[in-house]
Amino acid sequence: MKQVSFADAEYAGKRKQPRRERFLIEMDQVLPWKGLVTLIERHYPRGEGGRPAYPLMAMLRVHLMQNWFGYSDPAMEQSLYETTILRQFAGLNLDRIPDQTTILNFRRSLENHKLAGGILQVINIYLGDRGLISRQGT
Repeated sequence: MKQVSFADAEYAGKRKQPRRERFLIEMDQVLPWKGLVTLIERHYPRGEGGRPAYPLMAMLRVHLMQNWFGYSDPAMEQSLYETTILRQFAGLNLDRIPDQTTILNFRRSLENHKLAGGILQVINIYLGDRGLISRQGT
């Protein structure tokens, strides 16, 4: 069992659930994660011969949060360090956060394999069928 950080322990004791947290909890419950991972995984590097790759699910979640909240690559990296709920949603710990270049390379890989638009389309169709709408920055 991994030791809980002070930041995570402090966050666990909060009294109010912010709007961003409610949004991420809802997205975690309603999005077709397995289908999205299946769409990407054959194009995702395995981390062989270099540093270990971040889990695909973590990078996908970081990518989606970046789009939902309108973060640049440096802002996304900084937000992962500063905001507990973003780290928790991505399944990351403070000891290993993707840097802005890793986030950029993941997005470029999605674009190069023509997956970025497909991911957004799958999500919008899936949410639309359930009466939900996903727009950048909301």
